[in-house]
Amino acid sequence: MAAQLSYSYQTPRGVAGSLFDIAPYAINSRVNGETKPNVLMFGMGAVHGATPGVDVLAPTDADTADKFEGVVMTSFTNQMNMLGDIRIFHLQTVGILRYGHAWVRIVDGIEPEYGEALFLVNDGDDAGMFTNDPNEGIAIMGRFIGPAGTGPGSIGDGTTVPINIAPAEIYDQMNTAL
Repeated sequence: MAAQLSYSYQTPRGVAGSLFDIAPYAINSRVNGETKPNVLMFGMGAVHGATPGVDVLAPTDADTADKFEGVVMTSFTNQMNMLGDIRIFHLQTVGILRYGHAWVRIVDGIEPEYGEALFLVNDGDDAGMFTNDPNEGIAIMGRFIGPAGTGPGSIGDGTTVPINIAPAEIYDQMNTAL
């Protein structure tokens, strides 16, 4: 006879863009405004597109905190195919975590600690990733809620690679330009 011997309110380290635990959350449907596939990826931050509340884009250096829409989530609108490939195409619907706890993509080499502030990188190759360094991004109303680790990720051709992730809490309040 099988028996469950351990219980927890949080899921084990998972996939970028998946829920971290059973805390309250809101996920809104948005349209991917990026014209190339895989610019938006699960677990990264997204900002308002041409029509706020309708479409989202990857952040750029012109974006400010008040443009932050949320975290691109998996399992709500897109899933990995049988080859392990994930593609988010132009005008495809994506789930955006407005508030709650999720596994987010983080910049290589950071070691966030519980309670550290959350910053969205809005420039360079790491645009859309999160960091704990205030010099590398824009302040987001949120915080890290656990240590960094790795989770499975796809590079768009069916190849699964480890990616850097950490659990983060996105607060249920609007960001303001800082």
